[in-house]
Formats: sequence, C-alpha cells, structure tokens
Amino acid sequence: MLVNEIMTPKEKLITVSPMATVREVLKLMKTHKVRSIVVEKTTPSGAYGLVTFKNILQSIVAQDGDIDLLNVYDIAATPAISVSSVLDVKYAARMMVTSSIKRLLIIDNNELHGILTMSDIIESLMASME
Repeated sequence: MLVNEIMTPKEKLITVSPMATVREVLKLMKTHKVRSIVVEKTTPSGAYGLVTFKNILQSIVAQDGDIDLLNVYDIAATPAISVSSVLDVKYAARMMVTSSIKRLLIIDNNELHGILTMSDIIESLMASME
C-alpha cells in the first residue's frame, strides 16, 4: 500500500502564512478541530513547515512567549519532515516510529500533496482487519 492511498489530501488540510500570529493559528486549530497546521512556503523553492500543539506549548508555556507577538515562522518546524506520495506505507510508518514523528507532510517535486498521520495508518490497519 502506498502513502497516497491513505494520506489526508491537500484539499482537506488547513494552511497558514508564516506571518500569521500564534493566536490566529490557535483559532484555526480550535475552529477546524485539528492538532497541526501546514505552514505555506514563501517562494517556489521554499520549504513547507508544520506547526503543532507541541510547538505552541514549547514557545508559549515553556518559554513565556506572547501569542500576539510571536509569528508562525518563529515556532514552526520548517522544513517539515516529508516523504513522497509513492512511498510504501510500511517505510513511512517505520520512519515515524523510530524517529517519534506523529505527522509527515507528503511532498513531491516540492509541492504539497497531503499529510500522513499515525491515525491514518492505524485507521487503515483497522479497516483491513474487517
């Protein structure tokens, strides 16, 4: 099974500008009930990023940051860790487990195609058992 068969497609992802404030990201996360948001690249040769609850907790709670003064580019993981859409899911899963990664962006030719999460993989496994 390939990553593109179980990933969440780009059309369903929430994206944000690197210049957005952390407050804006938190509002998006609450509105869309998601735990991560893709950070758009700023140039065609730029890199996509990812901002998660963990990034926010580290910068706001642990380091006493201000959610109105910090921008997404200050806290996002850029470049985000990514794999190809035509990679076998078992290799993506192995990478996620060994590196303690919960989400991988799916990028081909430096263009975003989706995201693969641990939940996507588990749901696929459960569906195959039925």
